[in-house]
Formats: sequence, C-alpha cells, structure tokens
Amino acid sequence: MGQRINFIGGVLAATLTVLAMSIFTVDQRQFALVFQLGEVKRAIAEPGLYFKVPLVQNIRYFEKRIITLDNTDPERFITSEKKNVLVDSYIKWRIVDPKLFYISVGGDEARAKTRLNQTVNAGLREEFGKRTVHDVVSGERDKIMDQMREKADADARKIGVQIVDVRLKRVELPTEVSEAVYRRMEAERKRVANELRSEGSAEAEKIRADADRQREILIAESYREAQKIKGEGDAKATAVYGQAFAQNPEFYAFYRSLEAYRGSFKSRNDVLVVEPGGEFFKYMKSAGRSSDKQK
Repeated sequence: MGQRINFIGGVLAATLTVLAMSIFTVDQRQFALVFQLGEVKRAIAEPGLYFKVPLVQNIRYFEKRIITLDNTDPERFITSEKKNVLVDSYIKWRIVDPKLFYISVGGDEARAKTRLNQTVNAGLREEFGKRTVHDVVSGERDKIMDQMREKADADARKIGVQIVDVRLKRVELPTEVSEAVYRRMEAERKRVANELRSEGSAEAEKIRADADRQREILIAESYREAQKIKGEGDAKATAVYGQAFAQNPEFYAFYRSLEAYRGSFKSRNDVLVVEPGGEFFKYMKSAGRSSDKQK
C-alpha cells in the first residue's frame, strides 16, 4: 500500500513538473519566439498563457516597446560649403518582426543598434552634404529628419525593425570654427555700428546746421521787422511832434532849449564855458527880465 502511494505521488510530481515545464506566459510588453532544437518554430506577439513541448522547445523573449538609441558623442559631418558641423542625434526604434530580427542579427540588440546607427549616420552625411550650414541649423532641419526617418525605416525593415523617429538634438559648429565665426560676426556688427554712428553724426550735423540757419533767419527777420516798426513809430512821433510844435514855434524853441539845458547840466560837477551874450542863454536871460518886470 505504501509503495503504491509513493508511486502515485511520484507520478503526480512528475506530471506537475512536466506541466510546469510545458507552460509559459507572454507579457504584453514582449514578443516570444519558440525554438525547437535551435530552429524557430513560431513567433508569439499576443500576451497570454501558452504551451510548449518540454525539454524539446525553449522560449526567448524580445522587447516590444520603443527603444531609444542615443549617441553619447556628437558626430562630425561636412556641409555643401565644406564646413564641419557637430550633430547630436537619437533614434527611436522597436522590433516589429521578432523572427526576422532573430534571423538577421541573432536577436542581439547591440548588433541592431550598430546597424541602425550606421544607416542613420550614412544618411545624415549624405543629406548634410547637400545643404548649407543655415539649412541644417534651421532652414530644412525638419525636412532632414523626416527624410532620414523614411530612409532609415526602409533599411530597418530588412532586419524586422521599425524606425519610429529620428531627431537632431543639436547642430553646432566645432569650437575652432565657432570662435572664427563669432569673431567675424563681432567684426561685422562693429562695422555696422560704426556706419550707423557715422550716419547719425552726419544727420545730427545736418539738423544742427539747419537749426542754426533757421535761427539766423528768424533773428534777421525779427530785427528787420523791429526796425521797420521802430522806423514807423519814429516817423509817427516826428509827425506828431511836428504838428504839435508847428502850432507854437516859440514854445518848441523853448522846449528844445530846456532839453539842451537838462543835457548839459546833468551833474553838479559839470562846467560849461560860453559867452554871456550867446544864444545858448537866450531863455535864461528872458526869464530874468520877466522876473524884474514882475517886481
């Protein structure tokens, strides 16, 4: 009885072991290849529970998700102007045919990355050789990436891989070239600045000269107008004086004499030597006689 129980237990254990070796699962993030004696028997892309022949068949898994190939060091390319540029890029790719991928590169991701990198670099070298620095930096950058993705994808399909995207992270000139370019740019900016300063100085001198000319014209016109008004005023005053004094010539002569006396005796220290019987003292003498007669 005991031997029978042991036999049943052994058979059950062997059955469970064989069953465990016959069952495998495929994750949704993976492909699975079923090999039989080293030959690929089938490829599994859908997740789930599957069976295999134990000890005869074995399973190998491959990544289904997108893989990033990012170069650590920028590559040097030559443009149509024969100028070197440093290009930093990355590639997004994934396996779409695990069986072809295994047959082409032995299922080795490192070999696949090497081939993809070579394909993309060759395509970039060709595209950069057709364009100028300006084109690759800004003008046709998107166009280059689209064309490279299409070309690289066409080659990658031969090894069961799809190129999802090719991106240029950075495109710049080498250090030695950048310094020369910056120096030329600085010299050009200084030249433009000097030209603008010269033009500004010339324009300022022109404006200043025009302002000075207008000032002189305004002063001359104002002076001419003032002299004209003054002359007209003097003429009117003379006419008024003439009309007033014409009515009494004797008063006019007397008034003129008083003005002469006032102008001659402005200060107490003034000394005037004239003949007593001179015409200058005519009204003084008359004033004296008039006072005597009144007395």
